[in-house]
Amino acid sequence: MALETWFSKVKKSISNTFNTTPPNAKHVIKKSTNVGVLAIEIASLISKIMHLWRSLSEKNIARLKSECILLEGVHKIVSNDEAFLVSLACAEMVENLRNITKSLARLSKRCEDSSLQSFDRVLEEFSNTGRDPCNWIMSWKEMEAKIKKMDKYVKATATLHRELEELSAMESVVKKSMKSCKEHEASIKQLKIIDQQQKLAWQRQEVKHKKEKSLWNRNFDTVTILLARSVFTILARIKLAFGIGHAYPVPASSLPRSLSASAAVYPSENHFDNSVSMVSGPLIMMKNSKLQQESQPPSQGFFELNSEILKPPTGTLGAAALALHYSNLIIVMEKMIRSPQLVGYDARDDLYAMLPQSIRWSLRGRLKGVGFTATDPVLAGEWRDALGKILGWLSPLAHNMIKWQSERSFEQQNMTPKTNVLLLQTLYFANQEKTEDAITELLVGLNYIWRFEREMNAKALFQCSNLNGFLKLQTDAS
Repeated sequence: MALETWFSKVKKSISNTFNTTPPNAKHVIKKSTNVGVLAIEIASLISKIMHLWRSLSEKNIARLKSECILLEGVHKIVSNDEAFLVSLACAEMVENLRNITKSLARLSKRCEDSSLQSFDRVLEEFSNTGRDPCNWIMSWKEMEAKIKKMDKYVKATATLHRELEELSAMESVVKKSMKSCKEHEASIKQLKIIDQQQKLAWQRQEVKHKKEKSLWNRNFDTVTILLARSVFTILARIKLAFGIGHAYPVPASSLPRSLSASAAVYPSENHFDNSVSMVSGPLIMMKNSKLQQESQPPSQGFFELNSEILKPPTGTLGAAALALHYSNLIIVMEKMIRSPQLVGYDARDDLYAMLPQSIRWSLRGRLKGVGFTATDPVLAGEWRDALGKILGWLSPLAHNMIKWQSERSFEQQNMTPKTNVLLLQTLYFANQEKTEDAITELLVGLNYIWRFEREMNAKALFQCSNLNGFLKLQTDAS
């Protein structure tokens, strides 16, 4: 009986813990300055900042200029104008940063510091003129130290997220147990519920501890100033890496860790007009590209101008919304070319169904007059070599397109890209006519080696059948 009485008290206590509104509480909620539940979203934002900063390392910038823009496929169907390609890389990094700043601008409105509340205005001024009125740009060494700090925050917040999910599950179990249990039921079941409640209390203590280490208990000002300074430093790094000048020089003590001399910024002491200063470097080197044919209004800001650069010109797969579809098509053909003997009639029909009308017309023209037999092993070998060479430069762009798209889908799920694939390395800016010519060539070659494999298989089966028949006759005769 004593146990049941004690259990009644515990049950009442447990019920009160789930009552979120105290009986005598006034309906006035004090505004918390801590980020609280926004910690998960902010951790994702920090992860993107860390990824972008690392992509701007001296090693990665050197790799971009020595490898990425020199891909054979890029030069064949995107552009061989290296200045234009560098401009695309720069513009995409700026656009990635711009997407980060949109989220950061919303956070800044919750701050008490007036300079942080004006984050979007201060950022616009810095991006267009290079003026850093709040002195937010950090040195390389300081930024690296902040990156380590942010990394700890991200890991601690990820751990907190898991602990919160476990806490929610445990609370649900306890609630169900409490509802289903009655005071007169067996003491064993009552003790089991008490044990669950004790574990729940421990889990709450663990969550409280994790909150202290994570972003959860940090206030908006602390978090926002960390992110704001990081954004300014990254933007300064982009301008340094890609040679984009600005009117107001960045102090030598703020950023350096040298990039190559050809990539360094040489800001002028003169206070240029914004429309001039923000288009120096690779952006102004686009005079030979198609994009520059569309003149930009002088009032455009730095971020807007870079967004315009990323719009695919007419005649590209991006403009025709075919980049992702053609990437899937190329990957399917790649698998078929590797193992043509495994391709059945249904697979061929499925492949043909993927072809747009323009490629179907081109393919029909190429296949006119082609015989129904394919028995020349020399010609089959030549086709395999030719297809291998085409796939050698075309396939990487197709795979990069899929990877780039999947990473953007991950971002929507608050995950961070794991690679540094840029749009210029995909089919997005690829010339549609040149790409379709290459695809048509792959289809013609695939058609021949597919028929050749079937002819050889049929011939082998026929010979095997004849041999079996001959052996059977000999056996019967003996």
